[in-house]
Amino acid sequence: MSEEKTSQAAIAYDLLKADIINGAHRPGDKLLMSHLKTQYDIGAGPMREALSQLVSERLVTAISQRGFRVAQMTQEEMEDIYDARAHLEALIVRLAVERGDEQWEAEVIGKAHTLARVDEINSAEDMLNIWDMRHKAFHLAIAKGCSSPKLLEMRAALFDQAERYRQLWLKQTVFSQSALAAKREEHQALVDALLDKNAERASALMYAHLMSPVSIISELIAEN
Repeated sequence: MSEEKTSQAAIAYDLLKADIINGAHRPGDKLLMSHLKTQYDIGAGPMREALSQLVSERLVTAISQRGFRVAQMTQEEMEDIYDARAHLEALIVRLAVERGDEQWEAEVIGKAHTLARVDEINSAEDMLNIWDMRHKAFHLAIAKGCSSPKLLEMRAALFDQAERYRQLWLKQTVFSQSALAAKREEHQALVDALLDKNAERASALMYAHLMSPVSIISELIAEN
């Protein structure tokens, strides 16, 4: 593939993935090539490349001789992804406590502080986007302490698979002051365990923290 086609495929992948995650293309929707080319102003070749990559990430399903559809969202898949993520993150945070240095601690504290201040933002849409960005940055700062590129790569892959489900939870959480307050308490308890170098407690807290959205997402899946 030429450099230009590779660039176009990357653009198509980013745009299509974002629209699937955000619900612009809903589970089960047909992804017709003619519509996609017009919508994204990208040729069929790069678009097929993007679709193939999304199939490998389980966000799109390929139907033999019949094109592509947005992958369904199921309770079983959600529970499996979240359990796998939580176990992996618990391992990562244990290693981060053992391997993290003072610079790592400072980064975690800084990200926790900016995340805790997000309720000072007035616009609902801005709050959703900014809380999500800061929340991801906080958790990534913790994870980086493990100093394992391979574990971080696996973490990123599972995060991508969870993102559609996570968006359901996110919209429910960020617009609820009580839910935000509960998350702030969970984050503070986690930071305290990290700074105390209590790997066992930090690992257990991280697992519980990442599994806490499951019941909410289950209800939203049932409603939809």
